[in-house]
Amino acid sequence: MITRIQSLYRRQPLAASGNAARYGLFLLVFLTILTIIWIFYRTVADPIWLAWLPIIAREFLDLLQGASVATLVFIWLILLWRSYRKQPQTAVSILTVDELYALSPGDFEAYVGQLFRQKGYRVKLRGRSGDLGVDVELHKRDGKKAVVQCKRYRTTVGSEIVRELYGTLIHERAAHAFLVTTADISDAAREWAQYKPITLIDGETLVQIATSLQNQPK
Repeated sequence: MITRIQSLYRRQPLAASGNAARYGLFLLVFLTILTIIWIFYRTVADPIWLAWLPIIAREFLDLLQGASVATLVFIWLILLWRSYRKQPQTAVSILTVDELYALSPGDFEAYVGQLFRQKGYRVKLRGRSGDLGVDVELHKRDGKKAVVQCKRYRTTVGSEIVRELYGTLIHERAAHAFLVTTADISDAAREWAQYKPITLIDGETLVQIATSLQNQPK
């Protein structure tokens, strides 16, 4: 069972299209570097041999250089726009609380990140050593930032963890913070979080969110 759950978010081998995309990106980077080197060489080194070229040849070089720069800038802007706007919308499986607890820390963070991605957030996984208490970083389309802490716990989450999350929210200058756990959340923790930009999601609520997202109209 654990092997099946952990395999849900294991990356699949890249297909031929993925290899082609990597090759295309490598080619784009290479051409960009080559163009920058040429412009630097022409403007800084000011080679004498350029002055020996016929006027029509120099004009052709100017036209080629301008067209190359414009094309590369356009392509990079398109790629940046697509990376900003487009994120995979693969529906996650509905797991029980016990199955969620059986996930590795990294798989659990990926699961939570995918749920937020389905809700329209841009998602960045940060859960590693030195993550400063942030496992998942979120951005809304309006640019507002939110942070998520993921806790694979069996024992009830107390108010001290919520206080730490509030400190993380302030340190990160985020607009909102989420605590997502497989465990229950104490009444004291919920009371402390009231009237603060913090959302607490316990294990049962997390299962309900996954269920509602999977059942929503495509």
